[in-house]
Amino acid sequence: MGRGVATADASLQLSKGRWINNWDAEDPAFWNSVGQKTAAINLRWSIFAEFLGFVVWQLFAIVAVYLPAAGFEYSTSQLFWLISMPSLVGATLRIPYTFMVARFGGRNWTVVSALLLLIPAGGLALAVANTDTPFWVMLSLAGLAGFGGGNFASSMANITYFYPAAQKGWALGLNAAGGNLGAAVAQLLVPVAITVFAAGSLQLPMAGIVWIPFILLAAFGALRNMHNLSNARSDLRGALACLREPHLWIISSLYIGTFGSFIGFSAVFPKLIADTFTEYSGFALGTATITLAFLGPLVGSLARPYGGKLADRFGGARITLASLSLMALITVGLVLTLSTSNFWVFLGLFLILFTASGVGNGSTYRMIPAVFALRADIGKDSVGAARKSAAALGLISAIGAYGGFLVPQALGLSVSRVGSYLPAFCVFVGLYLLLMAVTWFCYVRRGSIFAQQGI
Repeated sequence: MGRGVATADASLQLSKGRWINNWDAEDPAFWNSVGQKTAAINLRWSIFAEFLGFVVWQLFAIVAVYLPAAGFEYSTSQLFWLISMPSLVGATLRIPYTFMVARFGGRNWTVVSALLLLIPAGGLALAVANTDTPFWVMLSLAGLAGFGGGNFASSMANITYFYPAAQKGWALGLNAAGGNLGAAVAQLLVPVAITVFAAGSLQLPMAGIVWIPFILLAAFGALRNMHNLSNARSDLRGALACLREPHLWIISSLYIGTFGSFIGFSAVFPKLIADTFTEYSGFALGTATITLAFLGPLVGSLARPYGGKLADRFGGARITLASLSLMALITVGLVLTLSTSNFWVFLGLFLILFTASGVGNGSTYRMIPAVFALRADIGKDSVGAARKSAAALGLISAIGAYGGFLVPQALGLSVSRVGSYLPAFCVFVGLYLLLMAVTWFCYVRRGSIFAQQGI
């Protein structure tokens, strides 16, 4: 329906299946009367469903630490595969998930994607109940946990349709931060769930069972309260055009360094603590056990919105460069101090590293629309800045998530081959320095068109 109808009616035109046929967030009358309230409802349930997606995405990384104590005879290399496989599958799923909202509707796909989380959560509960479970079964279920990683792309694509341009950044920032917090909450509550009623033995099935009621609630809430938008359209041409855009791949590499580090270190942090500082891997709280590993993803998630705010003020490229610089410096600190066996120095450095990666997540993501808009202004964009920027947001989020696979694999390879994590951290320092150079040369260097425009 046209803008005039939306203004005159100032109401939702709903058809069967909760499809809205007259959505126009850019019309002030429509937005102020029914649009803002409707968008907020969809945002809340989207955040809840995406939050659970991140929870499930992290489950196998958390449980892997406890498998040897529970009697599972998996090698160190196999444990790291369980930690990294969800990120590999989740990153890959983000590409098709980006187009699912336009194909099936935001409400419908939120219900489906939430219910899919029951497979890895329930499968984990069954698999860890039997120490004879073959590794290939456990690895397959870890791959299915990637459903949770895919949710981010469809959730972000859905919410961007609901909000006017002036409020998209705020809404998407809330959506992303709320989802990222799932990693922290999972690492806090899963150790409690598997130990609080343990009575001397780990109750690993609770790691999956405890989330099943919440998954069902998210699916039911989305079914009852969310909406589909008939004007949501996927842009395959825009996505294909993005693949030919060099800045897609440049910013994707930066996002691997920032978000990839965040999700990769989030997954491997419990294992790093357990291997390096065994006595600090868990603290008794009554009959339950808690671990401080949740602090890493917590500070990283909370820092992400501030990365966007700083980027708005100082430019995304400058904040990304500063974040990568701090990440390189802190990683050097880890290399120099890891042999001192001081847990609190280790924890403090890692919390700064997580914070820097969170800030870099927000600033790098903020660069995407600015870079594509400038490319359009200088005549390098035949498809259009808005279309390519929207497609790039999904593609870059997918490519960046592969860092969640590469980080644990590098650490696992390092400890399996030489018995130490130090070589992997040295590699990370080199990669951060390389990404710093790329950021400076492409976007910050004096004389660059992007630097002149404060990208």
